[in-house]
Amino acid sequence: MTGTPSRCGTLRDMTPLLAAPTRPIRDDEVEQFWRDGVVCLRGVMPVEWLEAMVEPLEVALRSSATADLSALGDSLAQGGAARLVDDSVVRGSVPRGHFLGGLDHWREQREFLDFAVRSPLPEIVATLLKSRSLWFYEDSVLVKEPGTQERTAYHRDMSYFHLSGNLVATTWVPLDHVTAETGAVRFVVGSHRDRKRYRANTFVTDLDLGGDPEALVVPDYDELERVGAARMVSFDTEPGDITVHHAGTIHGAPGNASPTRRRRAISVRYAGDGTTFAPVPGLPKAHHAAMVPGQELDDEACPRAWPR
Repeated sequence: MTGTPSRCGTLRDMTPLLAAPTRPIRDDEVEQFWRDGVVCLRGVMPVEWLEAMVEPLEVALRSSATADLSALGDSLAQGGAARLVDDSVVRGSVPRGHFLGGLDHWREQREFLDFAVRSPLPEIVATLLKSRSLWFYEDSVLVKEPGTQERTAYHRDMSYFHLSGNLVATTWVPLDHVTAETGAVRFVVGSHRDRKRYRANTFVTDLDLGGDPEALVVPDYDELERVGAARMVSFDTEPGDITVHHAGTIHGAPGNASPTRRRRAISVRYAGDGTTFAPVPGLPKAHHAAMVPGQELDDEACPRAWPR
C-alpha cells in the first residue's frame, strides 16, 4: 500500500484485541440510522480498543496533521470573520482551552489504520449501511480541552469528502464521558434527506473552505430549532458508546464548559457499495492524486475495511 504508516511514538500491537462488537446491532438501530440520519449505539466498542488508542491520540495531537482550531478562529477573526463562540463558556471563569483537530493520522500512525480496519467499527458500519463492502475513507481526531470557547459550526461531512454515493457514514468514538457541558455533538434529525448542496466551512467560522460557487451556507439550526422548524438530537455517552451518522446529516457542537474534563474523540469515516471518487474543489488530499472523477474506490487511496 502506498504511504505505509511509519512508526510514530510507541507502536502498540492491536492483534489480540477483539474484532467484533460487544453485542449485535439491532434491527431498530439500523432503522433509526436511516430514519433520523444518526444513531447512538450503547456499549458496542470493547473498552480495550479505547484504551489502546489513548497514547496514539496524544501522539497525534503533537503531530503536524493536527491543527489548533482555536488559534485558527483567532486568526480568521483578525481578518474580519466572526468566531463561533459558546457564550456559556465565555461567561464563566474557566481558563480558555483549545479545540484541536487533525485528519488522516493513519498515514503516519499504524494504530489509526488498525483502529479503522481491524476494530469492530467496519462490521458495525457495514451493518448500518446494509453494504456488502466497505472502504476506510479517513480518520479524524477531535479534542476540546476544558474551557474551549469555540463551537463546531453546523456542517455536512459530504461537503468535505471527495466522494459520491449514499452509503457513506461517520463514526464518532469518545474516549471520555461526554455531555452537553463538555461538547456533545448535536445532529439535525432527518437532514440526510435534504438534497441541497452546502458549502464546507472552517468549523470555527462560517467562512467557505471549499471552492463550490453553487454551495449554500448551512442554516442557523439553533434558531430553526428555537422556532420549531428543526429537530435536534444529542447523546450523553460513555466510553464504549459510539454515534454513527450518515455523511449527509448536518451536525455541530457546543464548546466545552467543563473546568476539568476533556472531550476526546476519534472519528472514522467509511464508504460503502457504489461510492465513487468526486473531488471537492479546494480541498485536495495528496494520496488521492492518482484518482480520477467517477472512479470506484481502490485499496491504495481508501483501504478496504469490510469484508476483512
